[in-house]
Amino acid sequence: MMIPVCRLVDLPRGEACRLDIDPPVSVFHTDDGEVFAIDDTCTHQDASLADGWLEGGEVECPLHASKFDLRTGAVDAPPAKRPVRTHEVFIEGGVIHVRLSTDAPNLPPCIASRLAGGLA
Repeated sequence: MMIPVCRLVDLPRGEACRLDIDPPVSVFHTDDGEVFAIDDTCTHQDASLADGWLEGGEVECPLHASKFDLRTGAVDAPPAKRPVRTHEVFIEGGVIHVRLSTDAPNLPPCIASRLAGGLA
């Protein structure tokens, strides 16, 4: 599924935007001009990565400082141990589009247990 996000000129370099879908997705425009999309929720605890700190090709979770690679989703600093999903990004006609991954998301335990209990 392809989702239009926004015009590239409307997402300044060094900023992110959050897509309020289920699960949420963050789109990052790096200082180098690259655009990446990953799942928005930290895999350690329920925190929005769009609210984190973007540096180079990584985003740091605002809650406990785990860092995620925007290219691969890999986590390189605890307390998170599992990666976030990455999504394909296309820019067509000056508009950012995201193609969602079909892989299962790595949700933090607090959300995964709530979903397993039927309390979504």
